[in-house]
Order: sequence, then structure tokens, then C-alpha cells
Amino acid sequence: MKYIYLTLLAFFLAVHATATKPNVIVIMADDLGFGDVGCYGAKPKNLKTPHIDQLAKEGLRFTSGYCSASTCTPTRYSFLTGNYAFRRAGTGIAPPNGPSIIQPGEKTIGDLLKRAGYRTAVIGKWHLGLGELGKGPDWNGELKPGPREIGFDYNFLLPTTNDRVPQVYVENSRVLNLNPSDPLWVGYKKPSPDHPTGITHRHTLKMDWSHGHNSTIHNGISRIGFYTGGHSARFRDEDLADKWVEKSEEWIKKNKEDPFFLFFASHDLHVPRIPHERFKGKSGLSYRGDVIVQLDWCVGEIVRILKEQGLEKNTMIVFCSDNGPVGDDGYKDGALEFMGDHKPAGPYKGGKYSIFEGGTRTPFITWWPDTIEPGVSDEVVCTIDLATSLASHLELSLPEESYIDSLDVMGALLGKEGAKGRDHLIQQDNGGKGNFGFRKGKWKLLRHAQKMARNVKVEQKLASENIDKLTLVDLEKDPGETQNLAQSNPKMAEKLNAELQALLDRGRSR
Repeated sequence: MKYIYLTLLAFFLAVHATATKPNVIVIMADDLGFGDVGCYGAKPKNLKTPHIDQLAKEGLRFTSGYCSASTCTPTRYSFLTGNYAFRRAGTGIAPPNGPSIIQPGEKTIGDLLKRAGYRTAVIGKWHLGLGELGKGPDWNGELKPGPREIGFDYNFLLPTTNDRVPQVYVENSRVLNLNPSDPLWVGYKKPSPDHPTGITHRHTLKMDWSHGHNSTIHNGISRIGFYTGGHSARFRDEDLADKWVEKSEEWIKKNKEDPFFLFFASHDLHVPRIPHERFKGKSGLSYRGDVIVQLDWCVGEIVRILKEQGLEKNTMIVFCSDNGPVGDDGYKDGALEFMGDHKPAGPYKGGKYSIFEGGTRTPFITWWPDTIEPGVSDEVVCTIDLATSLASHLELSLPEESYIDSLDVMGALLGKEGAKGRDHLIQQDNGGKGNFGFRKGKWKLLRHAQKMARNVKVEQKLASENIDKLTLVDLEKDPGETQNLAQSNPKMAEKLNAELQALLDRGRSR
């Protein structure tokens, strides 16, 4: 009898230990706006997102879920490190040959979870650089440092972003399928006078460029930057989403006996938007809508994999985006022409590249069957908070010098009664202009370093306007940020401006 009791006790203790260490999957969409999916109000009848909608129906849908920046590299840096990207130089949009922005020694969410016994992986878009500072990536050798030197056991990457060269996969520390007799060269200047580009060979392109993306051509699409060689390693744009799912399934099956953390970094909405053939024409909104449908399929596949492996009740999924939406971002893909009455940013102003709400307020869903009760939350949460929140849940101590802007909002992420989210949030653009948004409660201060023209490439008609250096908005009454209350409520504007500056000067939030 005593033996049976001890066996049962050991079993229940093991179950409890497993339950306190959920698998964690962060699905980070790319350039997905607040209004781009059905559960957040997308209206076009053919723009269907049933899998994302089901995730929201079964989980917690946040109305004030944010990323920390309105472009990809700084948001990804902040998510992984728990530090606002504007606190560090060199965290703007990473170039094709850029070194690793996160060097060994800087702690990441991967380091944190490995300390708790997790297996860790990143699969998909990286865009945080590879290689040593001052050197950058050695495309024909070992690409170190990379994810495996900063807290990840495995990586399968699109190394930059797909409008930048090169179009190859990186598995762990090497370019996949690279033939040494056809070495890969990546550079900033045209390698030879007769090298085909989007300018010299524009007539050959299957997707024309509108601005900037007119250097080396691959798969009928010209890119930012130049490269030669590596032909056996090059991929087809149409196959990216399938490859991310394939590699995620392989890795989950291999690591399912241990708690695991998977950063599933989609590329779907980012230009060039080239959906797989089976998704082309499905949305009625041209390529941009079609890749939203493709993203939704990816979400469905991740859930399918979990259910087939019996892992869904011990897995927390966080669905989010790296920044808000953009229409014409360098290619003539019909995004603006077929936008119709679709509002990618929902009720919010601006989008990618801006500190308006449309730039950083995005879809944000948490899902953990039998742990997270289905519902809607108005609490403020941000991708930068996932490191400290998970540390709190796992009862891990945090180094004083790391995760300095990541706050513990785990109770809000789990939908616990009475749990609060952030009481303030700093929003940045790409970080180089000194433009900040500062949300506190219902109030938001927008501080632009200088008056500037706004060029919002989200809606069909581009909008330009002069921007005041200091704008105060009541988000409850004016979610579209249309009225500047700084003159009528100068005390609140001054108060928020002082608090923002104090946080900037202090150098940390936590």
C-alpha cells in the first residue's frame, strides 16, 4: 500500500512539474495589422482567417497588445532581449551583410528558458545579423555568432529579410546545401558591370519594384543588395511558409519529451509577398491578402502538430506581430490597388514605420487550453514582456543587468482575475529619428524629434500632414489619434513628457 501511495505521489508530482513548465510557441507574424484578421474585424468576405480566429475563440484576445517598435529588427531584438532597442545603437533595420546585433554575453529569452531545462529553437525570419562585430557573416563558412551562441539549440533561418539578399536557408551555423565549388558572395556594390539588376533587366521581372528594391534578381524578383553564386542553396519564395512548418514539425516531434520553446518567425506579409501557388488569388485582395491566408494556414498547422502529438494542453501559444501594416513597401504587388475598404490597421492611425497606434498595436492572442479561459482582455501587454513574464511563471531569478525593460505581465497573459498588464509603454519607430510614443492608461503622448511629413502607405490614398513635435491623445475617446490635446491640457502633456524623459534617462524600466 505504501508503495502504491509513493508511486501515485511521484506521478502527481511529475504531472505538476510538467504543468508548471508549459511548452511555449511564439508565432510572430510580419507586418500584420490590427485589422488584418477576422477576429479583429477584417471585413472582406474572401479574407478568411479561420485558424487565427479559432485561436482567439479558444484563448485570450488582447485589444491592447503591442510590439515595441514599428519595424522588424528592433521589435525582434526587444522581444529576445527584453530591452528597448532604442537604448542600443545599431538596432535599426539590419542590412544583408550585418553582423549579429545580439552578441554572446547579452542574455536572451532563449538563455532564460534553457536555464529552466527547455529545448529552444528559432525557425523562420531572423533579420538580426550573423557573425562577429566588424566582420559580419562568413557565408561560405561558419556563421557565428548566431542564434546558437545566444540561447538557441537549433535554428533554421531566412537570415535577413526576403527583400534583402541572399535567398538561402541557414541551418544552425551554415548555409544549407551550399556547394563549395559555387561560393556565395554578398555585397553592397554591383559585382560586375554586366550583373543583371532590377534596373537593367526590369523587363524580365515577374514582380516589378516601385522603389529601392532593384539590385540582384532572384526568382524573377529584384532585391536590396547584391549576391552571386550559391545557386544550389537558393530557395523559391513560394516555398518559405511550407518550409517553416515542415521544420517546426520535425523539431517539435524530436523534442516533445522535454519542455520546449519555439520562436516561429513568419515572413508572410513582408515584401516581396509571394504566396505558394495554392494560396494565390484566395483573398481577393491581391498578393497581400493571399499571404494573410497563407499565414493563417501556418497557424492552423502549428495547432494541428500539437494536437497530433498530444501536446496542446501543455503548450502556450502567443500570437503577435513584429509591427503594423504597410501597403506599398517597394514592390508593385497590388496591395494598395486592391485594398478597397479593408482597413489593415483597424480603427488606428498609421502603420509600419510610425509611432501612431497602427505601427505597434497589433493582433495579440494567448492560447493554452484548460489554463487560459477564453475571453477578451483590455490589459496592455507587449512582446518585450515575454521574457520576464515567463521567468516569473517558472520562478527564475533575473540578472539585474538583463531584460531591463521587460515587465512581469504573466497574470494578464493568462487572463487571471484582477491581474494587470503594463501601466506604461514606450513605442518607437526604427529608432534613428528620436520619435517616441508613450502610452499611460488612456493617455498617449507622441513626441517627434522634428516636424515632419507623414507618408502612410497603408490605405489606398496616401495621406500627408504636418506633425506637431508634441501630441497628446485620449485613446479612449480618440483611438484614431485625430485630435491634439496638448494645448488644451498642457499639464498632462508636460507630465507625460517628463515621465517619458525620465525613463529614457534612467536607462531601464524594470
